[in-house]
Amino acid sequence: MTVKISRVYDSYTSADAAARALEAAGVPHDDISILASNADGWYDAEHAKDKNTVDPRHDKDRDGKDDRVEGAAAGGGIGAVAGGAIGALTGLGLIAIPGVGPVVAAGWLAATVAGAVTGGAAGGIVGALAETGVSKENAPLYTEALRRGGAVVTARVADADRAKYESVLANNAIDFTTREAAYREGGWKGYAPDAVPYDRDTVARERELYRR
Repeated sequence: MTVKISRVYDSYTSADAAARALEAAGVPHDDISILASNADGWYDAEHAKDKNTVDPRHDKDRDGKDDRVEGAAAGGGIGAVAGGAIGALTGLGLIAIPGVGPVVAAGWLAATVAGAVTGGAAGGIVGALAETGVSKENAPLYTEALRRGGAVVTARVADADRAKYESVLANNAIDFTTREAAYREGGWKGYAPDAVPYDRDTVARERELYRR
């Protein structure tokens, strides 16, 4: 039987390292997915692997950038990066999530989250995460971590190997026992679609609070 496991990290860099570690430990590339905040602007069209060879069908304004990515960054839907590749995963895109802000998605989870967010599914991002293995209790926390600049790694693994791969994911992951308490002490009460997304400066300050 296949199960889904997930952990949250304070940045894409840490999440990417976890995804690479999973793959090195034996999880197939196609069974790993990442959602990462782009509030600090770490990802843009310049990261596309072949930025000078964007398919003309997706570059109507001839600016060398995939129009789907630009459209998503401006606030709507998912934009797939033609030929793009960053770190461990391919098939990257930008999703604008209400109350969270711009999120970079890669892997099998991307379409699920994009569909839930743009299709108006009940629960939106929280519901999408809950449907992909994150507990209902943790889904709002995962969403808030994304809003604050974090990243989620989710993998499909054999139930018999679950403990092995959860151990791999645990390295540098957020400890939600303490993080939830910190969020609530700061006034957080749960996912709010109308919450103000973080920007580069607020993400930097947030990460500094938990720097080890």
